[in-house]
Amino acid sequence: MTRVVLAYSGGLDTSVAIPYLAERVDAEVIAVAVDVGQRGEQMEAIRRRALSCGAVESEVVDARAEFAANFCVPALQAHALYMDRYPLVSALSRPLIVQHLVAAAAAHGATVVSHGCTGKGNDQARFEVSVAALAPDLSVVAPARDFAWTRDKAIAFAAERGLPIDVSNASPYSMDQNLWGRAVETGFLEDVWNAPTEDLYEYTADPSAQRAADEVVVAFEKGVPVALDGHHVTPYGAILELNRRAGAQGVGRLDMVEDRLVGIKSREIYEAPGAIALIAAHAELEALTVERDLARFKRTVGQRWGELVYDGLWFSPLKHALDAFIADTQQQVTGEIRLSLGGGRAVVTGRRSDASLYDYGLATYDSGDTFDQSLAKGFVELWGMPTRIAARRDQRSA
Repeated sequence: MTRVVLAYSGGLDTSVAIPYLAERVDAEVIAVAVDVGQRGEQMEAIRRRALSCGAVESEVVDARAEFAANFCVPALQAHALYMDRYPLVSALSRPLIVQHLVAAAAAHGATVVSHGCTGKGNDQARFEVSVAALAPDLSVVAPARDFAWTRDKAIAFAAERGLPIDVSNASPYSMDQNLWGRAVETGFLEDVWNAPTEDLYEYTADPSAQRAADEVVVAFEKGVPVALDGHHVTPYGAILELNRRAGAQGVGRLDMVEDRLVGIKSREIYEAPGAIALIAAHAELEALTVERDLARFKRTVGQRWGELVYDGLWFSPLKHALDAFIADTQQQVTGEIRLSLGGGRAVVTGRRSDASLYDYGLATYDSGDTFDQSLAKGFVELWGMPTRIAARRDQRSA
C-alpha cells in the first residue's frame, strides 16, 4: 500500500484530504503538522484531529524557534515585502514545512507527499518546487487541485463523513497563520468592493480606537533582534512580543489585491504586526549604518529576494547567492531603534549605534559645522558636466 506524508494544518482542505486519499489512491496517510507559531491552535488537538479523520499516524513538529531564526530573520534583513507591502507570511513557512515533510517521508518509508493547495494558489509551487529541490524522487499529489475539489464540495464531504473541522457555508474563509503573520481570503472578500469586517482580525486591535501609544526600543546585533527595552530576547521572543505590543496598537493590517504566481489577481487580508514593526526598525538602523551605494543596491536585492521566496524558490541558486550578499551587508547593522506604536503605525522616533555613519559635524547647519562648503562648487560643476554637454548637443541638433 502507498504511504503518503500529508502536510496537515487541521483545516478543511487537509482534513478532507485524509479520507479522500485513503479512498481514491488506496493510501495510508501520515499527517505531519508543523508548529510555526500558529496563534490559538493547540497542536495536540490538531494531531488527534488527523487521527480522527483517518490518518494512520500523526506527528507534530515544534519548529517555532527554527522558523523565527532561519526564515523570519532572513526576511527581516532583506526587508522582504512583496509588491512593497506583503511580508511573505505564508511563503516563508512553506520551505520549512517541506523540510520536515521530506524528513518524515524518509522516516516512514513514504514515496508520496501531499498538500491541500488548489491550482489557483501560490502554495502549490512553494511546496512542490521545494520537494523537488530536497527530494526529487518523491512524487506529489494535491487532492484539491488534482481532483478538482471546490470549497463547497469539500465542506459537503466533511459534513457527510462527520469530520471534526470548524468550517461551514456560513463561514467559508480560508485562513493561514504563523509567527510572522496571518492571512485571510475567500468568502465575501472575493468581491473586492466589500470592506473587511472587524471580526476578520485576530492579531491586531482596531487601529482607529483611542489609546495611548506604546514606545519600545529594539536592539539589533548584526541585523538580528536581540533585546526589547533592554531585555534580552531570541528572534522568536522578539517577534512574539512585538506581535502582542504592535498588534494591540493595530499595526500591520493590510488589505490588498495581489499578483499571484499563476497569473491571477487575488484579494488578501493580512495581519503582521511584529513583522511590520521589526522591518521598520531594521530599515532605519540600516539607514544609519550602511554605506549609500551598498544600501541602494541592497534595496534591489531585497526586492528580488522577496519575489523569489514568494514564487516558491527558497532553495534556488539565485536565492542562495542573494542570501550571502544580504548576510554580508549586516556586519555593521548593530544598534538600537526607538519605535512609537500607535494608531496602526510603527514610527521610528530615535536611533543610535556605535557603527553609525551619521556625523553631526558634517550634517549640522549650526555652529560646529565641519563641512567644507568650498569643495561643493567644484563638485557640482563636475557632477553636472555630462548633463550640460548633452544639453548643448541637443540644442545644436534642434
